Amino acid sequence: MASSRWLLHALLLVLILHMDSMLLKTASMPPPSPVVCSGPDGGDGCILRNSYGTWNDRLDCRVQNVTYPSTEEELRSAVAYAARHRLNVKVVSKFSHTIPKLACPGRAGSAGSFLISTANCASGIDIDVTSLVVTADAGVPLRELIDRVEGQGLSLVAVPYWEGVSVAGLISTGAHGSSWWGKGGAVHDHVVGISLVVPAKESEGFAKVIRIEAQDQLLNAAGVSLGMLGVISKVKFSLEKEFKRSITYDFTDDARIEEIYTDHAMKYEFADITWYPSKHTAVYRNDNRVPLNTSGDGLYDFLGFQSNSVVVSKSVRATEKLLENARNVDGKCALASTTVEYKKLIANGLRNGLIFTGYPVIGRQGKMQTSGSCLYSAPSRTDLTCAWDPRIDGLFFYESTAIFPAQRFADFVRDVKKLRDMNPKNFCGVDIYNGFLVRFIKASKAYLGQSEDSVVVDFNYYRADDPSTPRLNQDVWEEVEQMAFFKHGAKPHWAKNRNLAFLNVRNKYPNFGKFMAAKKLLDPQNLFSSEWSDDILFRNEAAKGDGCALEGQCICTEDRHCSPAKGYLCKAGLVYQEARVCRYTQSSMA
Repeated sequence: MASSRWLLHALLLVLILHMDSMLLKTASMPPPSPVVCSGPDGGDGCILRNSYGTWNDRLDCRVQNVTYPSTEEELRSAVAYAARHRLNVKVVSKFSHTIPKLACPGRAGSAGSFLISTANCASGIDIDVTSLVVTADAGVPLRELIDRVEGQGLSLVAVPYWEGVSVAGLISTGAHGSSWWGKGGAVHDHVVGISLVVPAKESEGFAKVIRIEAQDQLLNAAGVSLGMLGVISKVKFSLEKEFKRSITYDFTDDARIEEIYTDHAMKYEFADITWYPSKHTAVYRNDNRVPLNTSGDGLYDFLGFQSNSVVVSKSVRATEKLLENARNVDGKCALASTTVEYKKLIANGLRNGLIFTGYPVIGRQGKMQTSGSCLYSAPSRTDLTCAWDPRIDGLFFYESTAIFPAQRFADFVRDVKKLRDMNPKNFCGVDIYNGFLVRFIKASKAYLGQSEDSVVVDFNYYRADDPSTPRLNQDVWEEVEQMAFFKHGAKPHWAKNRNLAFLNVRNKYPNFGKFMAAKKLLDPQNLFSSEWSDDILFRNEAAKGDGCALEGQCICTEDRHCSPAKGYLCKAGLVYQEARVCRYTQSSMA
């Protein structure tokens, strides 16, 4: 009991510090570069990491060479070099926010691997006010694009909630906001042209630039390409006249989510829902356009993307680790309760001006649609970072994202509620982060996009420092994950998820064959493929080893795939009984 009380007191102290830090509206230490090279001029090779510092398999991506072109011609020359020397080549931006290893060009230490960074391909933004389009270089950061477009009295309609992405990275993995209106919430469905650098014959200089326009069938392949067709050099987006949005968060009970989610998405253009299952709470985002002359100059600075004190980020992580190690569910629930109440108090980062003063919050599209204030640099401020910055031992978590056919989402919610109602405390771990974030995207013509109107569900949860360490309530999240992807037919978001979510993913896309035909046409030598991207696209259940289920590298079929020495055995799901999960069994520790 004394230990539990100490943990709870520590928890409350961390929360107070956390709340104070969230009031800081100052620039922070810039994120680290995703590529780090060693030796003179990088001659000893380079390591590619994602923004979290760790890939799903925890193995480094080692690359022999990396180049930083700044023009389209330099991009063409880089691809020509790779084609001439038959190198596996991949592309990375300055951000590298993809969780699977899609950007890794080859096996560890492979001499045949080559990486192209678009970090310096970021100077061109051409706005055609008459035609309502903007063409941007591949490496242009999303925030810069938005600000330039808004400066001309225009708006991008669809962007993701996180602005730390490049123009090409934005579309390559199916990034999205939330909308069933108009062209929908997926960014690639607002793309009307792509310039792509692809391998070519020797007589063509080993590489060429092709211009893909809206009427070209290849746009359906290039819109969501996973970096497997070539190097995107420019992207052309459709625009609309500038507009404002009015947002109100309605905190209420979760009794009817499965009945009213469709009506909510149809009533509000930019609707979403945040569901906190342990609190039986649903937060409905009531979000529509309003006339540009409507009073209000608000902005959205999402709480989770604000600058955090390094001390606070480390303390929050340390507290969660203590609660995990002590198997202290009550401590996690206390943290979840306080987090949800604080989000309600400050409207999850919405501000009418300097602070949140009340609903509705009204502001211009460019200030309301996306956020990421922790990205912006003050190199001297080494005490402030994004909370997950891998240099500080801050937050470390999984991010699962399931994309459901719209009509199947209701049954998923009913199953989750059944599992939750067995013991609501088991769901506190996800509510510490952001609960279940529910968004909406329309049917798309993109071959690797969604073939029907869909509901997207994101949920984040604790990841251990050591891959052999099981997690508190691990079985719950494995069952939810398997419910989503295998019982209810959800597709995995290409840029997120643990590896098991991609099992047999090709069978979920009716136009997968058309995408592969386009790849054969544009990249017949498979220079833009790698073992990692092939593993995502063609994944079947691989050979299983001890502990492989702990981090989603496999689905357990034997106890050894979990952690029997620590009391975690392979068991059937409680609601979805076909699931196989690693469950803590106290009797096994006797």
